[in-house]
Amino acid sequence: MTNSKAAAGFGTLAVHAGQEPDPTTGAVIPALSLSTTFAQSSAGVHKGYDYSRSGNPTRNAFEVAVAALEKGKYALAFSSGSVTTATVLNMVGQGGHVVSVNDTYGGTFRYFTKVAKRNGVEVDFVDLYDPNNLKKAMKSNTKIVWIETPTNPTLRLVDIQAVADIVHSHPGALLVVDNTFMSPYFQTPLTLGADIVVHSVTKYINGHSDVVMGMAITNSDEIRDELRFLQNSIGGVPSAFDCFLANRGLKTLHLRMKRHEENAMAVSKFLEAHPKVGEVIYPGLASHKQHELAKRQQKGFGGMVAFRLKNGDLDASNKFLSTLKLFALAESLGGVESLAELPAVMTHASLTPEAREALGVTDSLIRLSVGVEDAEDLIADIETGLDAAIP
Repeated sequence: MTNSKAAAGFGTLAVHAGQEPDPTTGAVIPALSLSTTFAQSSAGVHKGYDYSRSGNPTRNAFEVAVAALEKGKYALAFSSGSVTTATVLNMVGQGGHVVSVNDTYGGTFRYFTKVAKRNGVEVDFVDLYDPNNLKKAMKSNTKIVWIETPTNPTLRLVDIQAVADIVHSHPGALLVVDNTFMSPYFQTPLTLGADIVVHSVTKYINGHSDVVMGMAITNSDEIRDELRFLQNSIGGVPSAFDCFLANRGLKTLHLRMKRHEENAMAVSKFLEAHPKVGEVIYPGLASHKQHELAKRQQKGFGGMVAFRLKNGDLDASNKFLSTLKLFALAESLGGVESLAELPAVMTHASLTPEAREALGVTDSLIRLSVGVEDAEDLIADIETGLDAAIP
């Protein structure tokens, strides 16, 4: 759906885009529309809605808001990030080719290798930290290049503009950027050349660990029409109630992301100075190999941190994780509460051992989703965990 307040600031858009007062009651917060069907004045004549899978006022309001924040014309909501991926991949068709960054979310890797392949789509995983590698990977039937930046869980960056230039030199190829880790507050890939931006709304956009949802955003009328057709035909749409909750969370995205970043920076600096930590991976640190790209491409560094226990193994990692009190040992990320996980046996267990080793997803690599609690308390919790893991 389109947005109409593109000139306003981020916080203003987060609060007001798609949120016009109700014309009948004057309610400042639009009503939650749970109806599955809508009355028509005559056959085929209605007020923009006929059946809730095809369109819903609450979903529409949320789509307008997200489109505005991503600097896009259109946004389409889906019932999960995985359904968003599956729907976008349905644009490829049998016999088509996809290039994906090799360091990708485990669920995306699983879909590409187990489902897309079954549907006749060829997928190659390529190291895109040198964008020139993409030139060798492109084929005449390449339809989509799929990147995450920063990647999950090793927080490597991909130069969106450089990749976009290569993709668009191949007629018919589209660039899709998963922007979940940054959120539109810290990165807007459409302004850097992306054709489609996708999100797991479950994460930072909703921000409260109580909604599973996905989103695709684009500036192209043609892409919007195709995704809209697929959204309605496949039917992987979110409930109106989930859209209402996610829109409520979206209104504080700018406030939450600032605190996530402040806390992540404090945690990263603490870890980097700790003798029991071998490596800290956070794009906001000068030690990050792509720190300069992060400063150029992003508007901030986000709330995700990864680190390796020094000389650690699976047993040490489990001791660290089981000792934590404030960081919950759980999958997912982007909520107000802090989470910690071991990618090798949790979010990235679907990768082969060889693939995990090649990407550096080792048994000592721990991923933190740093929440909005007090930084001093989070650091104290981590220090307790480190003492337990490596006496």
